[in-house]
Amino acid sequence: MNGRVKVGLQLGTQPPLGAVRAYLLAARAMRLDSVMVIDHLQNVFPSALWDADLTWLARRKPTPHDHLDFQAVMGWAATRVGRMQLGVGVTDPIRRHPVVIAQALLTVAHMTRRPPVLGIGVGERLNITPYGLDYAGRTSRLEEALQIIRLCLDADAPGPVDFDGRYFRLDGARVDLRAPAGRTPLMWVAAHGPRSLELAGRYGDGWYPTTITSPGQYATDLAVVRDAAARAGRNPSSVTPALHRFTVIGRTEAEARAMLATRALRSLALVMSAAEWRAAGARHPFGDDFTGLGQFLPEQADRATLERAVDLVPPELLLHGPLLWGTVEQAADRLREYRAAGLEHVILSPVSGLVSPRAALRGLSATGAIARELRRG
Repeated sequence: MNGRVKVGLQLGTQPPLGAVRAYLLAARAMRLDSVMVIDHLQNVFPSALWDADLTWLARRKPTPHDHLDFQAVMGWAATRVGRMQLGVGVTDPIRRHPVVIAQALLTVAHMTRRPPVLGIGVGERLNITPYGLDYAGRTSRLEEALQIIRLCLDADAPGPVDFDGRYFRLDGARVDLRAPAGRTPLMWVAAHGPRSLELAGRYGDGWYPTTITSPGQYATDLAVVRDAAARAGRNPSSVTPALHRFTVIGRTEAEARAMLATRALRSLALVMSAAEWRAAGARHPFGDDFTGLGQFLPEQADRATLERAVDLVPPELLLHGPLLWGTVEQAADRLREYRAAGLEHVILSPVSGLVSPRAALRGLSATGAIARELRRG
């Protein structure tokens, strides 16, 4: 891969809306390629830990769980993104019916200059289980949802849609809304396991993983996606290899390491898998079978349990996990390694803002600096 890696910015969906606007305007000023909103009901930070000892943000926000609805935010942002691509990364077909998801993205396509991106995956328990919804069979449900959304996006002409599945049934359903020419939404599948990688290749316009930890793993999984696309009779190169990366960027490597050592960023290790902890020579406090963010329920543990868990985080764990950290130059070099493995579009999400207001501004500006570095080749 010798082409330029496109760079996007993840937008938070929490009040105040002025902060979301500031990040969006900054992304435009930095000439980024895209912005992606998130779709959450709960944050990954437990309210039991949410205080000024964890992050300065707790002085301004009494709760970490005040998320705006992604569809409303996308509608608000659609006329403000300019030439950038707008997307959601990611939603799920458990809380939202696939027809409703398709309708939302088709609506946004009438407001933007470029095709919007629908990032979709199996969902996370923190947005599912506490609300009385069933997390079982999530991959099978995702497969049916991808099929239905494809029917909605790709139909040549208006007409009834029929589907007879285990989780969804459509009987003469009308979904006649179409995107303007050249702006049909693009479906990026957040896939990690063998079965979901197969689904990404079979149905996706893009592959959007979040927990990949190395360029080698990225290349291996991308090969699975492309093989699945080929076996489905699709052009493997039509599937955009994308990537989500949380970032911790400092002026120096030592500054970045110091931010990673803070309690706020160490707490992110709680949503890493037991396998990642074992690779760092440690045992995950939530058990040997803990699979990471998808399984995490932030409100089910008390403060003492969570504090003990944070204390157990090995210092080297975040250094080798799915975080992009270091200086701007080091981060750009790391992404060039992913480019060599096939990466075409990365979405960066600065998390150093948890440390201080100054770190928040630096993390945002570093996104633009990384993009400039990658434009140089």
